Amino acid sequence: MPNPPSVDPHPTGDDLQPVAGGGLLHRRVFMRRGVVLVSALAAEPAPAPAAAAGPSADLAADEAAMPPSAQEPGGAFSEYGLPSVHEQRVIRRIGINYRQVSGNGAAWTPIDRLEGSLTPNGLHFVRNHSGVPEIDPAHHRLLVHGRVRQPLTFGIDTLLRYPMRSQQLFLECAGNSSAGWFEEPVERPVNLVHGLVSCSEWTGVPLAVLLDEAGIEPGANWVVATGADAGAMHISLPLDKALDDCLVALYQNGERLRPDNGYPVRLIVPGWKAVLSVKWLRSLQLGDQPAMARNETARYTELLPSGQARQFAFVMEAKSVITSPSHGQSLQGPNLYEIRGLAWSGRGRIRRVEVSADGGATWAVAALQEPVLPRCLTRFRAAWRWDGRPCVLQSRATDETGHVQPTRGALVAARGRQGFYHYNAIVSWEVDAHGYVSHVYA
Repeated sequence: MPNPPSVDPHPTGDDLQPVAGGGLLHRRVFMRRGVVLVSALAAEPAPAPAAAAGPSADLAADEAAMPPSAQEPGGAFSEYGLPSVHEQRVIRRIGINYRQVSGNGAAWTPIDRLEGSLTPNGLHFVRNHSGVPEIDPAHHRLLVHGRVRQPLTFGIDTLLRYPMRSQQLFLECAGNSSAGWFEEPVERPVNLVHGLVSCSEWTGVPLAVLLDEAGIEPGANWVVATGADAGAMHISLPLDKALDDCLVALYQNGERLRPDNGYPVRLIVPGWKAVLSVKWLRSLQLGDQPAMARNETARYTELLPSGQARQFAFVMEAKSVITSPSHGQSLQGPNLYEIRGLAWSGRGRIRRVEVSADGGATWAVAALQEPVLPRCLTRFRAAWRWDGRPCVLQSRATDETGHVQPTRGALVAARGRQGFYHYNAIVSWEVDAHGYVSHVYA
């Protein structure tokens, strides 16, 4: 079936009148003055009640009084700035995959508690197979070998002297959102299902520079990247991609890489699944075929309904998720609410995000928050007048290549349920009559 049409992007009339089912309003609402949108509330302990207000004159005097923070000197300087003590809930959530293997697990980015396009380094998602290695950069070496005219070894100090390039890019684990393959919807907060995605400004040496310096021999079609961790991570990358836009990254968001994100050096493969962006990079071997390593045979290869195997699926397709309202949050009665979320695509810029409040029957175009950059996280917003009746919220992303985020039914029909990776179907949140939000399949 064709996708339901979205609303006319240039309607006439009052912007506060619904333009799609369920009470969705036009995105021009965000340009109007005096319109206040309410956010869904997370399920957290309620704050202590405020003291009862006195007469209006006393209240005005209290508001004009000098705050305690202005009455005495503040704290001392710190050598490295830390978040406010009042932001202690903004943390990654840790999950352990195999307790018999030390450090095998993940840390999810709190995508529902952040704003903007970039993820702070300390909140970037992590997926490790054998812990975080302690590596002395003075002794670490990157070897380029295989089908090259002359094998080369680069120390970190040497790499730091090369001309560098910076690029803002998202990284997404291919297993992000994998709970969507389950038969029944998983009831977890949005960050614990969809939080294996983050976006940073990566700075480093273009991989093509190092490969050209080593001299690529005829017949070389693949690069096998290997990390220095105990998990012996190694995986194959087509040479064409390596020469196109890959980085040997040394910096993240302006500072040196942190240990759990690959210090002292890692590979960045723009727009492709994050397992290819090998951390703690120590070797790049050129050859005429892929390594057929564990992470491209026993893992990241999926059986399709046709019986064929889907292997070497690289690109992370167009995807979006509403972060507010989302599972575990609640609406405090009928009101004018703001729907917020994230969209991204490994193929380029997000061209459009549509939001539905009636389970996909009708759609309204959301406002995209600038900047909208290729292969970066893009924030979207939609104004919604909830009337207190049960409904289902969805978002649908379209990228600049025309790829449209599929429904769950379409994705399962095409891929079956024997796999685990590259889940990018539309996510559905049900709001019940009490305002509580839960995950459903629709």
